[in-house]
Amino acid sequence: MTFLKGSAEPLNTAYSLGLLDLDGVVYRGKDPVDHASESIAQAQRAGMAVEYTTNNSSRFQAVVAEQLRGFGLDVEPWQVITSSVVAARMVAHHVPQGAKVLAVGSPHLKEEVVKAGLTLADGVEDDPVAVIQGWYPEITWNELASVAFAAQRGAIYFVTNRDLTIPRELGIAPGCGSLVEAVIEAVGHQPVGSGGKPESYMYDEARQLVADARSAQGKAADPIDHDRCLAIGDRLDTDIEAGNRGGYDSLVVLTGVATPNSIVVAEPHLRPTFIAKDLRGLNEPHPAPVRQDDGAWACAKASARLEDGALRLAVPDGDDPTASLDALRAACCAVWEAMDAGVDPAGITIPEFHI
Repeated sequence: MTFLKGSAEPLNTAYSLGLLDLDGVVYRGKDPVDHASESIAQAQRAGMAVEYTTNNSSRFQAVVAEQLRGFGLDVEPWQVITSSVVAARMVAHHVPQGAKVLAVGSPHLKEEVVKAGLTLADGVEDDPVAVIQGWYPEITWNELASVAFAAQRGAIYFVTNRDLTIPRELGIAPGCGSLVEAVIEAVGHQPVGSGGKPESYMYDEARQLVADARSAQGKAADPIDHDRCLAIGDRLDTDIEAGNRGGYDSLVVLTGVATPNSIVVAEPHLRPTFIAKDLRGLNEPHPAPVRQDDGAWACAKASARLEDGALRLAVPDGDDPTASLDALRAACCAVWEAMDAGVDPAGITIPEFHI
């Protein structure tokens, strides 16, 4: 069974490397998320290394780093891990150095292919040994067709990410994953790998990039151990699932997609290790939920229990329990325990949390 953990010390010292998602965690579009920048800076002062991980495959690392510096953060471009960076490095592990690779996507993707020691193919006629499908707003039918043609001719097929949708100024648009599905229909088989979350490869590569940077500074060059790394995000189905797939502990923040009630009913592969309202939780201890002899779960001074098909919450002094982060933590463990025993969460009356 999977339950929340506790940490007697702040997470910024309990873990050596923070693997931070960007959109919904650090910024929303052009705007910073409240408390994010100062919390990240505080974690770095405490000794935590930071990498920024994003499924976005079209923006150059330097562009993202410049945006983050505009929020007052000390960021180098190599600390920004895009799905293009990961996909190019993934391909480099599968093919010989200098091999021809067809990169269908943004200029950023093509630059990363070259940086990975590979040769850009001009087209299908170049007989590339691998093809990477990415996304950018100007992608055309002819480019998608070239991915299919290359894969049909034997090129190993990779994608930057499989996000089905992408938020745009006018609404929700088809993302890279939607276009990948079209190519799969033509090719008849799945890609060999994806550089984006929920695959854990992005976190693995981030660990190696930190080791490479430290080696360049004459420091110890071994990658930071899994159990000293913390995946941090706002989405259960990408950030947190990637952590679980790769064996990383994780922190979900309530500043983006995930809601308290979606976390309460999360399936095991989507469950985080810690929950925080925002990134201030990175610099705080986290009380551990503890199962009581009577079947209730207690977290600090809050508690939660299942009783007559309903989730009952309690906090001291008559405060609103649905506004208590500790009550949410206890509630998650109470409901997860029931789910793991076969109880359908749809049959449980769960109050609406508003942390």
